[in-house]
Amino acid sequence: MSSPAPFVGRRGRDARLPPGQYDVGSDYPVLTAEATPNVSSKTWTFTVDGLVERPTSLTAAELRALPRSTWEGDIHCVTTWSKLGTSFTGASLDSVLDLAGVAPSATHALSWSSSGYTTNLPVEDLTGGRAWLVWEHEGRPLTTEHGGPVRMLVPHLYFWKSAKWVAGLRFLDHDEPGFWERHGYHHRGDPWREQRYAGDG
Repeated sequence: MSSPAPFVGRRGRDARLPPGQYDVGSDYPVLTAEATPNVSSKTWTFTVDGLVERPTSLTAAELRALPRSTWEGDIHCVTTWSKLGTSFTGASLDSVLDLAGVAPSATHALSWSSSGYTTNLPVEDLTGGRAWLVWEHEGRPLTTEHGGPVRMLVPHLYFWKSAKWVAGLRFLDHDEPGFWERHGYHHRGDPWREQRYAGDG
């Protein structure tokens, strides 16, 4: 009499997934709060102003002339999808902020897009190698629907904080809510603490 086959249980949850998230697979959804703008890399600029020592504006060519780096890891959307093991290439935001010189009194920044979209971020979430301006995804130019020619990348927060078609950052001495934050979303958005909506975590 043959021995019974060993019991095979359910596959364990991937430790890279924050609570409430699922792995979306090879692609990721296109989600926007506004119409997709037509932004050319030839005319795109990025402005840093507010509480900075030297208000700064960069063209796409000037951004690409900064030290280039590739981030590899996982991204997480507040709508519960995650894309695991992906990569983006661009310039560390630190190198841009070094040009502008963020004032010590700045505690937050408001990121804005060519579309009019805004989102708020604490300064500590933008510095120390935690944020990038990116123009490639997995070795290919960032498509318009995913934020090209350049988007913000703040991968340790929910992806609504990584503004598509990003056009600038304004540094402030207070927290000023952006588009989704004014509509009830959490001001910070840490996926590991499930900070989806105001009052979470």
